[in-house]
Amino acid sequence: MFNRLTPFNVTALAFGYAFLYLPIVILVIFSFNESRLVTVWAGFSTKWYVSLFDNTKIMDGAWTTLRIAFISSTLALVFGTLAGLALARFTQFRGRTLFSGMVAAPLVMPEVITGLSMLLLFVALDWTRGIGTITIAHTTFAMAYVAVVVQSRLVTFDRSIEEAALDLGATPAKTFFVITLPIIAPALVAGWLLSFTLSLDDLVIASFTSGPGATTLPMEIYSMVRLGVTPEINAVSTILVGIVTVGVLIASVLQKRAALQRIADERLAQASE
Repeated sequence: MFNRLTPFNVTALAFGYAFLYLPIVILVIFSFNESRLVTVWAGFSTKWYVSLFDNTKIMDGAWTTLRIAFISSTLALVFGTLAGLALARFTQFRGRTLFSGMVAAPLVMPEVITGLSMLLLFVALDWTRGIGTITIAHTTFAMAYVAVVVQSRLVTFDRSIEEAALDLGATPAKTFFVITLPIIAPALVAGWLLSFTLSLDDLVIASFTSGPGATTLPMEIYSMVRLGVTPEINAVSTILVGIVTVGVLIASVLQKRAALQRIADERLAQASE
């Protein structure tokens, strides 16, 4: 009964998608608006994109944000993979419950609490706040998401493949880099992209841990919005939506290729038997 396509289901689905995506579509359309008023359409124009690239504050904020997002997501991928590997492979060790809780804490902890605690830590250590402190803070909460993704993939991992490699004389390190890592590569890509998106979008934690000369793009947009929305904000938001969309498409293509390759390898293995 619930699987049938009824008028009520179609209407509810249409309203749901409209509620989620219609504001984004309107934002993209009005980024090409000739008028400076974001609610009045006065014709098609790309002048706000030209004005955007001439705005040094926004461009500096975008470059800072991209650098922080790339570095923090890469570090989060390394540490999150190690944490996920430890949780998935070592089910019994002293302090596992505490370690698991510490890894998962950033997932449920409010960003205000995370940002405030990181701020107090940096103040206690007498560190100068800037790009480095924002990167450390983003790495701290992003690695939790990577650990969850990697752990869920390793739980369903067929360990007989690793055992076969070890029986044939491969070292544990070589087995991990040659066998395990390529198989869980889609999970690693998904974790990196998720970390990159979270860092790119973060405002609260960056506001607590930033310093002079380390203003991220979300912080710059927030400061501009308080003075009134301009078409430049629509333009930069449209670019961000485009970057995220391209990233999601690339991740989908890579995962589909990996799945097809895995199916082909399984068929080849079955044929050789």
